[in-house]
Amino acid sequence: MRIDSYQFGRIIIDGVAYNSDCIILTDAVLANWRRKEGHVLTAEDLQPVITARPSILVVGCGASGLMKIEKRLPQFLQQYDIALEAYDTYSAVGRFNELSQTGKAAVALHLTC
Repeated sequence: MRIDSYQFGRIIIDGVAYNSDCIILTDAVLANWRRKEGHVLTAEDLQPVITARPSILVVGCGASGLMKIEKRLPQFLQQYDIALEAYDTYSAVGRFNELSQTGKAAVALHLTC
């Protein structure tokens, strides 16, 4: 999967436009992704990623990077051999596109803030 473009509140993935936060796995886009605590990312929010077991999870923390990552999350993901990289969403899109060719990356994207 490849992200064609991103702008505040809108993303195009493999030619399909989405207007809500999403998770991209190797073979699927999970649209309308919601977090339990809104602007805080926790392990509970990432069950589909944990099930898919990518080598790397790239997180887009919003256009301005306002979404926070729970402090224990990187350690939690290490238990499943998933490395975590977090960026503002613009940078996360680029990083995911670099990694997506390996087939071992997933991305969780907050499209606003």
